[in-house]
Amino acid sequence: MSEALVAVETAGTDTSVPAVSGARQFWRRLRAQRAALVAAVVVALLVLVALAAPLLTALEGQDPTTYHPSLIDSARGGVPIGSLGGIGADHWLGVEPQTGRDMFARLVYGARVSLGVSLGATLAQVVIGVAMGVAAGLGNRWVDLVLSRITDIFISMPLMIMSLALLAIVPSGFPRPVLVALIISLVSGWSTTAKMVRAQTLALKNLDYVSASRLSGWSTWRTAVRELLPGLAAPVITYAALLVPANISAEAALSFLGVGVKPPTPSWGQMLTSADVWYQAAPQYLLLPALALFLTVFAMTVLGDGVRVALDPRAASRLRIGTGRKREARAGTAVPKPGPAATEATQDATQDVVPDATQDATQDLVPDAVPDTASDAVPGAASKKEERA
Repeated sequence: MSEALVAVETAGTDTSVPAVSGARQFWRRLRAQRAALVAAVVVALLVLVALAAPLLTALEGQDPTTYHPSLIDSARGGVPIGSLGGIGADHWLGVEPQTGRDMFARLVYGARVSLGVSLGATLAQVVIGVAMGVAAGLGNRWVDLVLSRITDIFISMPLMIMSLALLAIVPSGFPRPVLVALIISLVSGWSTTAKMVRAQTLALKNLDYVSASRLSGWSTWRTAVRELLPGLAAPVITYAALLVPANISAEAALSFLGVGVKPPTPSWGQMLTSADVWYQAAPQYLLLPALALFLTVFAMTVLGDGVRVALDPRAASRLRIGTGRKREARAGTAVPKPGPAATEATQDATQDVVPDATQDATQDLVPDAVPDTASDAVPGAASKKEERA
């Protein structure tokens, strides 16, 4: 009997189709979102431009720090000579007002600073936030209380004021992009990550497999690495994807206020700071870095939302249903709705299928010996009623 059951179960299991891994499921769900794919392509191109900035400026024959005073009109206050800010074969996007520095070179080098600062700050925020959140979730009551209060203190700190305070005490020779990334990561971002990770850790540590690992004698570190981090991967990656555009905006805001990257190092926020007085005489000087910032933040936000949907296990059924409907529409296998004539014919055929003998058979199932009244069913009941009367 057991061998037969094993044979039936083996026959009913399709071993020819391998189990789909988590990475393949994630990629399949992400491909179903066209907006997320377009955003991923845009982000990949921006990262490629930032990495290949020296090569691109070498092809143009310019660099981001060289002044070209002959390309600006000093009589008009330093406005670039020529149409559209001096665009030409030597300067693909024109030159900067008042200095004559190449705009294309400063934009591509500014992408390195903006993306590098935001990605570095995001990495530091995730590492610190995950460490604090897991320690607070797995620790005892006092450890959780102390770490939670420290997190609350950092959440309440204003970014701009703390940035001004730290920049006043840090030596001027310290690399400014690294300093900006440290300020963004230490002051903001990691505290909210720690709050999210702590909540997820408290929910996961009550599960059976985590409790079993702790009862078996595993250390807290081994339990966190082997059991908790795989469960925390999806929410942490989703939140990190949404932190990148926020950090880009924070770096641009710090540079715009003059507490970020210093000249001559190019940055999109710094270019916006210098362009606030040139929006009428040379609008391209303001529009180009603003457009680059908008495109980067928008693409990162759309990609982060796509990653969130792809990592959501509930999205699998929704994507599968939508894919099935599209496949049926393309193949033309949709079942047509029946007309009035077909509906009447179906009802007539249904009535004809049920023979009259069914009713007779139903009546035959009820024996005639069933008493009609309760007095007939109980013997002697009628005589007792007569005696009482």
